[in-house]
Amino acid sequence: MNILRKIKNYLCYCGIEKEEYLKVKKGAYASNFEVWRILHILLSVAFACLFVYSLFFDLMKSNTVFYLIALIYSVAATIAFFVLKKDSLVAQLAIYLSISLLFLFSCFITQNKPNTPATMFIVLLLITPMFMIDRPYYMGLLLVIASTIFSVWMYHVKPYSVWIMDFINIIIYTIIGFFIHIIANSIRIKEFVLTRKINIQKDTDELSGLKNKAALTREINEFLADESKNKGIMLMLDVNNFKTVNDTYGHDIGDVVINQLGTFLTSIFKDNEIIGRFGGDEFIVFIKNTDDLDYAAEVARKVIDGVSEKLVFPDIDLTVGVSIGIAIYHGEEKNYSEIFKKADIALYKTKADRTTGFNICQ
Repeated sequence: MNILRKIKNYLCYCGIEKEEYLKVKKGAYASNFEVWRILHILLSVAFACLFVYSLFFDLMKSNTVFYLIALIYSVAATIAFFVLKKDSLVAQLAIYLSISLLFLFSCFITQNKPNTPATMFIVLLLITPMFMIDRPYYMGLLLVIASTIFSVWMYHVKPYSVWIMDFINIIIYTIIGFFIHIIANSIRIKEFVLTRKINIQKDTDELSGLKNKAALTREINEFLADESKNKGIMLMLDVNNFKTVNDTYGHDIGDVVINQLGTFLTSIFKDNEIIGRFGGDEFIVFIKNTDDLDYAAEVARKVIDGVSEKLVFPDIDLTVGVSIGIAIYHGEEKNYSEIFKKADIALYKTKADRTTGFNICQ
């Protein structure tokens, strides 16, 4: 069963588990995007040259229309690669379409020289799979389809003795190309896995398990810099009497409080929030794409009540509470520090008031 599972993982997820693959897939698609954006520029130049040459050389005139269509497509695809998002599904489909275009191009080249071996097609079978990170069976299917079309097409063009040699070579190199794709994919995807683990370690606060201050600042700044986003809510949490907890029960218990609070926040904020520990006993929750005051108050009450219920230490008669300062983002603040100041002011008012447990600064 382990062997079958490994085979499945290599065919479907580049040699890693499905969950891990889905986590790094976005980064892999972005890598494809960067590589193929450059390749599309080169394709545009190449097909432009071929189109011009075909206007003056008889040997290439039969392919003039194809070169023109390929040039138009390459230019359009190049423009698209400067507009599309890096992890766009459309970009991935465009890459597969471009690979198909290259295989089609090799068919026309081979058709012009029916008595010579299909060198270009075989080279493409080996090279193109190396420039694509995706589920290997997709590339395997593309290689099989391209090889089948090429073989059927050339059967009616080439002398039988040349065709049968090409046919045998194509079967061999399709298999080799597929395995090259699997090996190259597994190596590159594991680099993304390693990079992701390093980034997580770098951005994670060890005590709470949440994002650390640097990661919080960076991700919230990225959100605020997006001009299409103009709604958000920042909650700044502070553990009540945390110094007293440390002084009375010791820093080990204080660390447990921080850890359990991090676990609690992770359990209630899962989808559209940035959660982290700012430092000491202060935590930040940034909720994206809403500035609803009633929702902000509802979330604050949920956190306050939940902390009082969940973070209980019966062995030492300790119940933990939190105070919350809330800042509403309407698209005006341009960086983390500006909205943080609003939340900090609201938190100061909460601590001074000591009645509601939270305060909102608009």
